[in-house]
Amino acid sequence: MKKTIWAPWRIEYILGEKGDGCFLCKMFTEENDRDNLLLKRGKTCAVVMNRYPYTSGHLLVTPYRHLENLADLTAEERLETMDLTIEAVGILKAELKPDGLNLGYNLGAAAGAGLKDHIHQHIVPRWTGDTNFMPVLAGTRVMPQALLEQYDVLHPLFN
Repeated sequence: MKKTIWAPWRIEYILGEKGDGCFLCKMFTEENDRDNLLLKRGKTCAVVMNRYPYTSGHLLVTPYRHLENLADLTAEERLETMDLTIEAVGILKAELKPDGLNLGYNLGAAAGAGLKDHIHQHIVPRWTGDTNFMPVLAGTRVMPQALLEQYDVLHPLFN
């Protein structure tokens, strides 16, 4: 039997106007954190939900400054990136109960960076058996919870 997978949050991107410039830099100047899925603003960096996640709970930790190279981070930005990562990992483990997590950077388009010139660390929760036929056969991901519902669960935990 054929089943339909519903991912209503993707239509906004598919039909929406693709603005110029960096979406991260733009969101940092705005005050609508929930609409932007911005979970926490630190002093030099922020924690943001990935709008087009690999799995539920896929987060980004990124500096406010528009930087392409890790070597350009200040010591304060490096420290806050790690502190926010540790906080995010703890929250995801407690709330989503993943079996593991992937952490990493995609540096450059060849490495898979969709946004290649504003560095950001990915935090991707993983569950045993979550690598299945969907991404292999159809390039599709199955998400058990809508993004804004998940934001409403995670946001209070970052404050």
